[in-house]
Amino acid sequence: MKKWITTTVLGSALLLSPVQAFANIGDQTLRPTMTHSDVKTLQTILRDKGYFTYSGSPTTYYGSYTKSAVVSFQRAKGLTADGIAGRNTFNKLGVYKVNNSYLVDYAKRYVGTPYKWGGTTPDGFDCSGYINYVFKNSHSIYLPRTVKDMWANTGYKVYSQAVGDLVFFETYEPGASHMGIYIGNGKFIHAGSSSGVTISEMDNSYWKPRYIGTKRL
Repeated sequence: MKKWITTTVLGSALLLSPVQAFANIGDQTLRPTMTHSDVKTLQTILRDKGYFTYSGSPTTYYGSYTKSAVVSFQRAKGLTADGIAGRNTFNKLGVYKVNNSYLVDYAKRYVGTPYKWGGTTPDGFDCSGYINYVFKNSHSIYLPRTVKDMWANTGYKVYSQAVGDLVFFETYEPGASHMGIYIGNGKFIHAGSSSGVTISEMDNSYWKPRYIGTKRL
């Protein structure tokens, strides 16, 4: 009985902990000659940034083309150019270790905060200022300041949403100009110019036709 109680308490603590570990891309250090599902994502990110030039489809094998691409990227970013993709390399690629449940819980604390053009504090947020604030203060992650830079340089593209993903929209100008955090059940949280920080439906009549894609960190 004592062993059961101890195990149950420990399990509950892990489930409730705000620093609970999640399996993020980059949690596994990737090395040459490895075979791992994350290698395919690594190759895709490097290809999007112009470093992975192999003409075939991404694979799960970490071969010479992948190592060469990683080395080139590491040199460009001032990292140790060892061809090993660890946490520092993934961070520079714009892919971070995120507890997505905690991220969303933290983001919800600011529902009702007014919109302010250029705003980056709880006195008032614009859409990218809000995202920056949430990631910085919940995870010490410093993202690019603008929506366009986050669309171009943060995370990797996915074709269905999961909790914690960044969702992007085309609104007042061509390309990505608005964004939010997907919170599940077809909803996202964002700083809207007419509503302040609020939760909206992805498929409502305004947002659905303006949606352009999702990035995962």
